[in-house]
Amino acid sequence: MKKTMFGTAIAATALLAAACGSDTGTTDSAEAVVVSEAWVKASDTGMTGAFAEIENTGSSDVHIVGASSPASATTELHEMVSSGGASMVMQEMGDGLVIPADTVHSLAPGGDHLMLMDLVEPLRPGSTVTFTLEFADGSTEEFTAQVRDFAGAQEEYVPSHDGATHDG
Repeated sequence: MKKTMFGTAIAATALLAAACGSDTGTTDSAEAVVVSEAWVKASDTGMTGAFAEIENTGSSDVHIVGASSPASATTELHEMVSSGGASMVMQEMGDGLVIPADTVHSLAPGGDHLMLMDLVEPLRPGSTVTFTLEFADGSTEEFTAQVRDFAGAQEEYVPSHDGATHDG
């Protein structure tokens, strides 16, 4: 009888320990995100855009609330919006970017992108830039993007805090 109770206690302890250390199926957003095809438009000064494919491999939506890079004083999530006429302008995303479960979201010239503002130094073709995406759940994901020459993406920037407009 004592051996049976002792064996049961050991089995129960092992099950409890396994349950505490097991994966409950929940992951942080950074674990679900895969960034690929990342690149940055070369620029000597001012600001520039960064682009990539962001895949959410998880079963829940991920919410990107910010981004940062040592290459710029400020990095923002930007979107393209109608300026009331036929032209489109870029502006900061007010609520960040939600990527639905099991989908890919493209950051592309003329569309959603990361905006590097007040570049720390020139970004030359062939060099790389590091970024950190920040998610609503507090997790982060770091990725590297190659700097490339690109003549497009001359969108107009809608001013935010300083009242000035800038070209992208």
